[in-house]
Amino acid sequence: MTSYTVTVEPLGREVECAEGQTILDACLRNGVWLPHSCTHGTCATCKAEVLDGDVDHGASSAFALMDFERDEGKLLPCCATPRSDVVIEADIDVDESIEVFPVQDYTATVVELSDIAEQTRRLVVELDRDIGFNAGQYLKFTVPAADGKPSVDRTWSIGSAPGESRRLEFHVRRVPGGRGTDDWVFGSLAVGDQVAVSGPYGRFVLHTADDRHAILVGGGTGTAPLKSMVLHALEADAYAGPLTLYAGGRTRAWLYDVDVFRRLAKEHPDRFTYRPCLSEETADDVAASGDDPAAYAYGTVTDVLAEDHETLTGCAGYLCGPPAMVEAALRTMMGKRLFPRDIHREDFFNEADKAAGGVKSPLIKR
Repeated sequence: MTSYTVTVEPLGREVECAEGQTILDACLRNGVWLPHSCTHGTCATCKAEVLDGDVDHGASSAFALMDFERDEGKLLPCCATPRSDVVIEADIDVDESIEVFPVQDYTATVVELSDIAEQTRRLVVELDRDIGFNAGQYLKFTVPAADGKPSVDRTWSIGSAPGESRRLEFHVRRVPGGRGTDDWVFGSLAVGDQVAVSGPYGRFVLHTADDRHAILVGGGTGTAPLKSMVLHALEADAYAGPLTLYAGGRTRAWLYDVDVFRRLAKEHPDRFTYRPCLSEETADDVAASGDDPAAYAYGTVTDVLAEDHETLTGCAGYLCGPPAMVEAALRTMMGKRLFPRDIHREDFFNEADKAAGGVKSPLIKR
């Protein structure tokens, strides 16, 4: 098989990249960390520059990588494949306290599929061997070909803590007509099935060397990587500072693992605060059902966040969920005196976002 040498500057590292293999994949499998998020050409997080050589840009979104940028020698390593030996220069800013785990392939056996909230399913798999990952990272699943449709890759964040190195959980939101969700996780997938997965991927991780108050904001299944962070911080005593989790849902039916987070808040009252937020249900609605209205906050997660804090100076932000929610939370945090360098984010793009050209923040470098 033909392969090419990819040299990554300013590291000066060389990796072998097979013909047809993306540059990002080759780097991550060889322990060379490049910034990345969506891994399918939508978010532009991995954007780098070609200093020498030729590449095929692949399925890069025309929004994430514009024509003039291609002409100027830019590329998205998550989609680009080499046509020759290549030298690229990437914007690498690595926290030396975070371990880099090379991407590897695994066989996963499905051990649990359960509905945990409205249009939300918990998927638990058992890997064929141990995996190392940082709290907040994700795996890539290969959805098998079926009904005349080709196999596709889908990515979901790990909801379990790094201490669980073989049995991993994921929280999957149903997307109407979605190839990986409607057709598969909510369709043909069954307990006992074996699935090809790879990972870990992602730069959205808990910075364990930090000791600032961590403000975690999740919308929908954006709670998954935040759950991994909270579990790792509290159960492994991996984070010195306090943590507050804002989990948003339209109604109580859209929230999940509420009892888990409440238990953790009760066990660690000085370290962890849980704020479940209801945007389409009122305190009267909750009281009328017999539930305790004081156990919830009301409004969007950004509304509640803004009401709770006069300033966020001295905190660290972690945002995860749909792009619109992440963007709104970013604006709120910056309005509360939190600088972009102190805010970590993960936008959950689906195929509809990719088809629409992606979402790009005008406020913060991606």
